[in-house]
Amino acid sequence: MQLSQNGISNKKEWLDKGYALPEYDRQKMIENTRKNPEWVHFGAGNIFRAFQAAVAQQLLNKGITDTGIIVVEGFDYEIIEKMYRPHDDLSILVTLKNDGNIEKTVIGSIAESCILDSDNDAEYGRLKEIFRSDSLKMATFTITEKGYSLSDGKGELLPSVAADYEKGPDKPSSYIGKVTSLLYERFISGAKPIAMVSTDNCSHNGDKLYAAVSAFAGEWVKRGLADKGFKDYINDPSKVSFPWSMIDKITPRPDPSVEEMLKKDDIEGLENVITSKKTYVAPFVNAEESEYLVIEDMFPAGRGELEKGGLIFTDRETVDKVEKMKVCTCLNPLHTSLAVFGCLLGYTKISDEMKDEDLKGLIEEIGYKEGLPVVVDPGVLNPKEFIDTVLNVRIPNPFMPDTPQRIATDTSQKLAIRFGETIKNYMINKKDMADLKLIPLVFAGWIRYLMAVDDEGKSFELSPDPLLATVTPYAEGIDKCDRDKLKDRLMPLLKNDKIFGVDLEEAGLSDKVLDYLSEMLKGNGAVRDTLHKSVSALQ
Repeated sequence: MQLSQNGISNKKEWLDKGYALPEYDRQKMIENTRKNPEWVHFGAGNIFRAFQAAVAQQLLNKGITDTGIIVVEGFDYEIIEKMYRPHDDLSILVTLKNDGNIEKTVIGSIAESCILDSDNDAEYGRLKEIFRSDSLKMATFTITEKGYSLSDGKGELLPSVAADYEKGPDKPSSYIGKVTSLLYERFISGAKPIAMVSTDNCSHNGDKLYAAVSAFAGEWVKRGLADKGFKDYINDPSKVSFPWSMIDKITPRPDPSVEEMLKKDDIEGLENVITSKKTYVAPFVNAEESEYLVIEDMFPAGRGELEKGGLIFTDRETVDKVEKMKVCTCLNPLHTSLAVFGCLLGYTKISDEMKDEDLKGLIEEIGYKEGLPVVVDPGVLNPKEFIDTVLNVRIPNPFMPDTPQRIATDTSQKLAIRFGETIKNYMINKKDMADLKLIPLVFAGWIRYLMAVDDEGKSFELSPDPLLATVTPYAEGIDKCDRDKLKDRLMPLLKNDKIFGVDLEEAGLSDKVLDYLSEMLKGNGAVRDTLHKSVSALQ
C-alpha cells in the first residue's frame, strides 16, 4: 500500500484495514482550489496536518465546501520537497484515544503545497498569483511564536529583517518580509480584503502577527519602497484583519510505536525524514482526540462555515478569557505541576503520573479548588468541563508520548502566567491566601528541582531554560541551610515578580514556600513525603 493519489484509489484495500478515506472527488477539489483559492496556511507542521487540514476534510466530506487548503512552508523547504509532494500532499492522521481505540484517517484536503522561497521564481510567482485572487479569504499560521519575531534576544533587528527593510517587497529573505510582500501583491492588485489569522499557541497571537507585518509596511512606505497607501491598507481592519485565537491540541513528534502499527498494515515509506534543519517529519501524524480552536470573528473577505468543523467563533474579549482559562488555570498549570514533580520523582511519561494518587490529587486540588474559583467563565467553553476533560481524558491518555522533561522546559518563563495570575486574582478579589495550599508547594518543588538531584539523590539534567544561569545558584547547597539561612538565601528569588508573577513575600506566600522546601530538603524520599502529607491533608 502506498500513500499516494494512485495508491488510495484502491479504496477497498484501505477501508478493509480500518482507514477512513476522503469522501469527495479529490481531483475536482484540487482543480477548484487552484482556480479559486480561499484558504492559505503558512506552516506545514504536525499541528496543521492534525487540526486545520482535518477540519477542512470534514467540511469537504460533508459537501459544505468544494475547496481545500493551499499549504505554504517558509522555514524548512524539505518538508514539502521530501514529504508532501512525494505523497501527493496526502498524510495519515492517527488519533490516539484515551480508551485505547485508534482512528486512522487519510487526510486529502491539501490541494497544493508551496515553498515560500523568493529566490525561486516559479514557487514565488505561484504564491503571488494566489494572493492576487479575488476568491482568497484568509491566511492562517502555525509558525510558532518565534516566527513573528523581527529581533534577536538583544533586541537588535535580525540581519535578514534589516536587509529586507532596505530592499523592499520585491525579493525579501525573512519569513515575515515574504508574507508582507505577498500582502503587498494583494494590495497593488486592488487592495483586496483578507483575514490574517495566527493560530499559534501564544498570547494575543493576532497582535504579534500584526506588529510584525505593520513594521515591514511602515518601513517600506517610509523608505519609498512601497506605495504609501499600503500602510493604511494594513491598518484598516475592514481590509486586513489580524484576529486573536486560542488553539489547544497535542501533536507530539511521530512515535515509533505508531509507525510500527502502520507498517503492519503494509504501508510503504513510513520512515521519518530528518531534514538538514533537524525537523522530524513523517507521512503520518499522531495526535490526541481533544482539540479546541476559538477565533475572533473578524473576516473582511468572509469565511467558510468552519464552525461546522468544530471551530468556535466569537469576539476578542471572549478569546482572551478562553486563553486565560486554559493557560492560567485549566491546563497549563497542571502540566507544569506534573513536570516539576515528575522530574523529581523519576517519571518519564506524563500519563504514568496520573496513576500516582499523590500527583493526581495535587493537580485536582490546584485545578478545582485553588484555580477554578477565580476563573472568569468565557461562556463558549465551560471551565469545569474543560478541567474534567484534561484530568480524565487528556493527561491520563497512555497513548500520548509526552514527558515531564519536555514540559519542564522554560519553567522560569511559565510560572508567572500559569500560577501568578491566579494569585493576583486572589489578591484583587480579596480572597484568603490561606486557601492557596498547593500552588506554593509547586513553587517549592521547582526550587528543589533546580538542585538537579531527584528524590533518590540521583543527579539529572535540568530541562532547557533561559534563566538557568540566574536561578540555579540560589539552589546550590540549600540542603545544608537551616530555615533562617534558607530564607536569607532565597528571599530575593521569592520576591522576583518577573518569575512568580507577584512578590511572594508581599502576597503572604513566601513563608509557606519556605516551609515546604525545608521539608523537601530533609533527605532522600523527602519530596515524596512532603507531597503525600500535603495532598492527603486536603482529601
